[in-house]
This record gives sequence, structure tokens and C-alpha cells, in this order.
Amino acid sequence: MTLQTQAPVSGVYPAQALEDHAYGKVFWRIVPFLMLCYVVAYLDRVNVGFAKLQMSSELGLSEAAYGIGAGIFFVGYFLFEVPSNVIMNKVGARVWIARIMITWGVISAAFVFTSSETVFYVLRFLLGIAEAGFFPGIILYLTSWYPAHRRAKVVTTFMSAIPISAIFGNPLSGLLMDGFHGTHGLSGWQWMFLIEAIPAIVFGIVTFFYLDDKIGDATWLSEDEKNILVANIEAENRAKASSPHSVAATLTDPRVWLMCLIYFCFVLGQYGLTFWMPTIVKGTGVTGNLNIGLISAIPYICTFVVMLALGRSSDRLRERRWHLVLPALMAAGGFVAATTATSTTVAVACLSLAAAGAISCAPLFWSLPTAFLAGTGAAAGIAWINSVGNLAGFLGPFLVGYLKDFTGNNSAGMYFLAATLVVGSLVVLSVPAKTVNR
Repeated sequence: MTLQTQAPVSGVYPAQALEDHAYGKVFWRIVPFLMLCYVVAYLDRVNVGFAKLQMSSELGLSEAAYGIGAGIFFVGYFLFEVPSNVIMNKVGARVWIARIMITWGVISAAFVFTSSETVFYVLRFLLGIAEAGFFPGIILYLTSWYPAHRRAKVVTTFMSAIPISAIFGNPLSGLLMDGFHGTHGLSGWQWMFLIEAIPAIVFGIVTFFYLDDKIGDATWLSEDEKNILVANIEAENRAKASSPHSVAATLTDPRVWLMCLIYFCFVLGQYGLTFWMPTIVKGTGVTGNLNIGLISAIPYICTFVVMLALGRSSDRLRERRWHLVLPALMAAGGFVAATTATSTTVAVACLSLAAAGAISCAPLFWSLPTAFLAGTGAAAGIAWINSVGNLAGFLGPFLVGYLKDFTGNNSAGMYFLAATLVVGSLVVLSVPAKTVNR
């Protein structure tokens, strides 16, 4: 809702110009900072894919054992996701997100002490507990600042941190592993975990002093700007009359479970790719961890461009379903094509299609549940959908690893990931367009 009380100036109402200016200030104040935080979070979550290149042989991990360790993160994540988001809704984003980041930084650094398969499993599980609530907390936080028709672009911009973390993080991980290997008696993978954990702790401390919990706390906004932003959020929340209003009602709402199924399919494709891409690239004949990192970054450059374009298009057209279906099908095609790749160039091209499609689905998906969830329902629902969906982060790496051990190649795993993305696409089309196209 905007106030249009004066005559237009050059075709734009002053009140509309004030609103656009206010959202511009909000964007530059919080979105780049949250992106940096998510880059750090995602890097600490998936750098285990690079650690595997050295760690598996040193610790004697099988492909399936690595898959379990990579995925058990999401079991801890699942168990503590909803409680974490409910707590954040009460104590505020500033304190809780800071706590999350500092905790996961400390645990990520502790991976330097990994000495066995059991220790690897325990630390990955604890890392999942520590990080639980971060991502859904950010999504909930953004819904308290942005109405639905501005949200897809903002969420995709925020989540472009995923490809950014890979573009810079993959070469960085490879460089650290090669450059520090053997220094002071530690392996390269140990140094990588230790060094890449430091930014999480630093940004956690900065978060406590930098973020504002709500619009009313923002001293960098004028009173008129605050009033417009608050009015927009209040108007949208009034329109969500069908939102469940308690944790119990949210967790039993069929619409929420439908969202869980959709997100599960998309996340399975995303993490199945992310955790295994370095291994797939290495399997094409690429040698040297830095070279693997540089080549693995290429699909994420494509992903970055596609994500931002789809987010802008979805908001401009106010269309949500096909902006999910088409990239998911593109990803499925990329996975299938990757099974026939006979060279590094062809493999990277196929992985670029798969990455751009699968990873773009994640931010675009959140336009669906946030179109009908509000208040406590949003806090619990976003966390529940994310936690159930991210169980795919356990199942995906494990099954890809198991299928590789069983068949001796990556093809069966790629077909499996493609099939789940097709299923997710079909379920998206069952969601009424009028519910989500806002």
C-alpha cells in the first residue's frame, strides 16, 4: 500500500519515489551484508567436498562413508531448525544470527582435529546443530522488511551468495589445501577448515552491532520512510488471513507439507551436485586441487547470472510457478547430459546447466510459502519447510555416493538427481497460481 496524495511529477508520484528510495536504502544496508554472511555459511557447509580430495584417503573413508558424513550435517540441522527460528522470532535477528555464526565458526575450526570416521560424523552433526536457523531466520527477517512483490529479487540476490561462495571458495579451498599441506604437521584439508572458519566468527561479532531487528529500529531511515515500509508489511499480513497462527497448526497444514515436498526435491538436486562436483571434475582427468577448484567455479558463474535474471523476471511478471518449473527441468537435462560427457569441456557445460537450474530453484521457491504464511506461522513454517527440505542434503550425497560405489560410475546418481527435479516440477504445477502469483 502506498500513499499517492499529490500530483505526479514526471510520471512518478512523490510518495512512490519516497517508497522506492526507502527500499533502496534497505537493500544496500542489509542485503550485501547478509550475502557476505551466507557466503561464509555456505562455504563452511560445503567445503567438505574439497576436503574429501585429501581427507578420504588419509582417514580411509569410503565413498558411502563420506556421503554419510557430508549429509549427517542435515540431521542436526533438521532437529534444531524450528526451535531456532521460533527463538529468533522472540529474541530478534541481531542476537540470534550472531550466536549462530560464532558457534558454527568455532565448530568448523574444530574439524582440524578430525582423526577418524566417527569424529568426522560427530563434528558434521554438531555443525548442523550450530547452523540450524540461520537460513530460515534470514528468510523470515527479509519478510519483515519486504512485501511479496519485491521479495523474489531480494531473496535471489541474497542467495546468489551460493554461486559466489563457490566461484571464490572453490579456488580458495584448492589453494589452501595445496599451499598449506604439511605446514606445522597439518594436512591441507585441516588448514582449509581452520582458515575458512575465521570469517564466520568475525562476521558473527559484527552482526550483533550492525543488524536492526525491525524497521522501527532503523535509525538510518526517516520517519516517513519507516511509516511507508511498516504500512506495506501490515497490509500484506492482513491479506494472509488463511495463515496458520500457531506452531501446531503450521506443522499440520497440508499446504506446508506440499511446500516441504517441493523443496525436498529441489534441495536434493542442489546438494547432490554441490558435494560431488569436485569429484566429478577430477574424474574427467583434471589434476591439482587448485585446477579442480578453478574449473568447478565455472558452473557457478553461470548460476549467478541465471539466478539474478530469474529473480528479476519473477517479480516483474509476478509469476512464480513457471519460474520454478523451467529451471528445474533445465537442471534435470543437465544431469542427464552429464552422464554422456566424454571430456572436461562437455562435462563442465552440462554441470553448468545443472547448477544454474538446480541452485536457482532454491531462492525462487520461497515466493511460494511466503505468499500465505505470516507471523508465528511464518516463523515455524519457513523453518519446518527448510528443515524437512534440507533432509535431502543428507539423502542426496549419501545416495549419490552409494550409487557410485554400487555401479562404479556417476551416471546412476545423475539420473536419480534428474528424476527428483522432474517430480518437484510436477508438484509445483499443482499449486494454484492465484495463491502465489503476487
